[in-house]
Amino acid sequence: MKHFFLIIILLVVGASCTKKKFINQSAPFQSGDALVELKNKKLSEISGIAASINNPGKIWAHNDSGNDAEVFLIDTDLNIKLKVELKGIKNRDWEDIAVGPGPIDGKNYIYVAEIGDNEAKYTYKHILRFEEPVAGSEKKIAIDAFETITFQLPQQRKDTESLLLDPSTKDIYIISKREEPVFVYQLKYPYSTSDTLTASEVLSLPFTQIVGGDFSPDGKEILLKNYQNIYYWSNPKGKPVAEILKEKPQLLPYEEEPQGEAITWARDGSGFYTLSEMNPTEKTYLYFYKRK
Repeated sequence: MKHFFLIIILLVVGASCTKKKFINQSAPFQSGDALVELKNKKLSEISGIAASINNPGKIWAHNDSGNDAEVFLIDTDLNIKLKVELKGIKNRDWEDIAVGPGPIDGKNYIYVAEIGDNEAKYTYKHILRFEEPVAGSEKKIAIDAFETITFQLPQQRKDTESLLLDPSTKDIYIISKREEPVFVYQLKYPYSTSDTLTASEVLSLPFTQIVGGDFSPDGKEILLKNYQNIYYWSNPKGKPVAEILKEKPQLLPYEEEPQGEAITWARDGSGFYTLSEMNPTEKTYLYFYKRK
């Protein structure tokens, strides 16, 4: 009987340990705060989020493959404030989104990454770029004035789910997903929208399943995430990206999500957000990780 109760105690303790939240006391960010539960089925397969510049306090978001070619402007209560339809194209496999500078100084642009490829069967990947709209009284707009950056990876086809736009150089970085290690590729600015480009392989990282990432608004901090962890690099001296990513990242607190693929810095640099796809058996929240 004693052995029976000992087994029960061990099972209870083990179960509680699996639910224990990771706490890194030295991390520069607090644990995630669940702001609001995701219930809107129009946002059920979110795979990318990016903080807006032209609409302060709002976030751009999109669903992944099989959904309409639409980008949503949402608030931090997950209410849709504006729906932007990209006319004449399909959402083959949109996997990430960024907001930042582009070809015309003083204007802000949205970059939608058509880069997913679960079966590694597509030769070409695409990034759709258009001027960031400003929300007004309209709830839905349709645009066809967007540019397409078409590129391929060197050597072989791969699944990729992360796009990072360096705001200081306008260079674009794409990261492979399913390998171990994963590889980082670069499209150096200026990049043509009329020719097919070949991304440059920059370096490998000792991770796998990288599904999202973002530069801080000032370009001096970098976040990457997979399904279990968030990795953080601080770059106050402005080292080249390939150089800073070779350094060991800091592991940040992370509230593990059902299928968390989306991450973005707050535009004021006060922290960052994560958001998962909806799950039928587990609640999904918009999390905010506040800077200490």
